[in-house]
Amino acid sequence: MPAKFVKTHILTNIPIRITAHTPAHIPNVFFLEEGGNTRLVTKNLTPNIQVYGEKLITVDGIEYRLWSHHRSKLAGMIEKGMNLPFREDSRVLYLGAASGTTASHVSDIVENGRVFAVEFSPRTMRDLINVCSHRSNMVPIFADAGKPGSYKAIAGSVDVIYQDVAQPNQAEIALINAREFLKEGGYLVMVIKARSVDSTVNPKIVYEQELDKLGKEFNLLDKKVLRPYHPDHLAVIAQKT
Repeated sequence: MPAKFVKTHILTNIPIRITAHTPAHIPNVFFLEEGGNTRLVTKNLTPNIQVYGEKLITVDGIEYRLWSHHRSKLAGMIEKGMNLPFREDSRVLYLGAASGTTASHVSDIVENGRVFAVEFSPRTMRDLINVCSHRSNMVPIFADAGKPGSYKAIAGSVDVIYQDVAQPNQAEIALINAREFLKEGGYLVMVIKARSVDSTVNPKIVYEQELDKLGKEFNLLDKKVLRPYHPDHLAVIAQKT
């Protein structure tokens, strides 16, 4: 969905307040209390602009974007208490950016950094380009994540790789991109989609096989199945050795 300008507002009839940073103190990510419900939000880098129809709420003069864990696997990781290794100035290579929904929240988080958003579908790439046109720290890259040499001159060295691709060779894609772009001591944040790797095998076996491949070049820091938000998806955080 194209980004669009909207008028933000404060819901004066419902108490709203920003409670605190997330437990891991991820930059520009907060919990918002609204009418007894606690929801995840990011501070909007581009006030008055929606990316995908998300709700915008202003509290004490600061605008926030609601971020649903049902829609975004990265949001699900935060809700699960995973310590995401983002800084405000992180350079992030985002593999599988699609139309830019989650990538736009990463843009909010690393407001002084850069998000190199790689996508291979021409249709979704059009939406991604539109999102990036409103966000100065996002760079759209039309390329195959399995061929990192094609965008080496654009992305350069990065602090974090975030990968969310539906390919059977997910670990291999992460490894070849890490060798090309990831700094020593840098981080891989990855979603292993078991059914995309092999739909005939038990997801637990798929997870073990993919983690074994990653373990040759990464130290595993955390892993969690994203149930009930995203069944058969394993979230992984690892550090380059």
